[in-house]
Amino acid sequence: MADIVLKNVRKSFGTVDVIKGVDLEAKHGEFVVFVGPSGCGKSTLLRMICGLERITSGQILLDGEDMSEVEASDRGTAMVFQSYALYPHMTVAENMSFSLRMAKVDKAEIKRRVDQAANILQIQHLLDRKPKEMSGGQRQRVAIGRAIVRQPKVFLFDEPLSNLDAELRVQMRVELSKLHNEIGATMVYVTHDQVEAMTMADRIVVLRDGLVEQIGSPLELYSKPNNRFVAGFIGSPQMNFLEGTVDACDGVLAAVTAAGTVGGIHIPLRDGANVRPGQKVYVGIRPEHFAVSYGDTGLSVLVDVVENLGGLAFAYGKTEMGQDVILKADSEKPLSFGTQVKATLQAEYCHLFDETGATVSAAAGAVRLQEAAA
Repeated sequence: MADIVLKNVRKSFGTVDVIKGVDLEAKHGEFVVFVGPSGCGKSTLLRMICGLERITSGQILLDGEDMSEVEASDRGTAMVFQSYALYPHMTVAENMSFSLRMAKVDKAEIKRRVDQAANILQIQHLLDRKPKEMSGGQRQRVAIGRAIVRQPKVFLFDEPLSNLDAELRVQMRVELSKLHNEIGATMVYVTHDQVEAMTMADRIVVLRDGLVEQIGSPLELYSKPNNRFVAGFIGSPQMNFLEGTVDACDGVLAAVTAAGTVGGIHIPLRDGANVRPGQKVYVGIRPEHFAVSYGDTGLSVLVDVVENLGGLAFAYGKTEMGQDVILKADSEKPLSFGTQVKATLQAEYCHLFDETGATVSAAAGAVRLQEAAA
């Protein structure tokens, strides 16, 4: 196991800055996930840790040793790629042992390591098969086994499940989590799928445009996002955002009135908020934190689409002013297309963001929600 430290790491391709100064740390035995939209730099960052890409500036430390100029083969890392990258003419055992044979490791030691990895991954019965004789999930296990036999300090995964079907992806997420618990290695995993990040990570690194937006545990990012981007990216379905204006401040609560509703809602604010009368803000609330009813209070929502997921359902609709809203619905009392409902915000779960997208760190203000015209 090893710890990984990145200090002001930058990467440019010509005049294009891809990684714009990243500082982060992965501790011994930690499962860290890089997540973000396509093109944010997460795979480039992983390849720089591995040594497949040279950094433009900064430092990459493994167990305190500067690896910035060390060749990939000498870093003690092992990469698992999206494409499996197996040799088609070799058996599973030959694929898994290839790097050890190139390193002139003793044959008995090679067999021991291959058998041990095959046992961990439950692919003992596949050792004599070739890649074309196996399913996608089996090939991915072989690719992971090839990394295990090297006994690296750090495992690096570059979107390893993206080529698998939905059911197999779920199964392999569980298997990778079990593998991490069993061998206790430091793992860095890249994905654009925030569900994978939420279910597997000890800590998540959210990236956008070559910069780190936030680092934290899955629940920290879900419940305490630093900004509107993180709030909207983490969580499925994503958070709702309603436009608002600060009417007054009392230092304790934000009194919120939604357009077209009777009454209001008082949002508790954290200490140190800095809001002022007239300031435009966004109120963020997740689908599960709306109370749905057919009463007279709350946002009026006309349901467009309902996703029934068995024990869970989500309704997608529009308010009277044309704003898109996602609600968690009662699967035992399902909504349907054309249903008109009232959605009441649960105040304690609301978030406030300013016009730049930054979290309005606690303070009190009276906020009136304003819906943009359709």
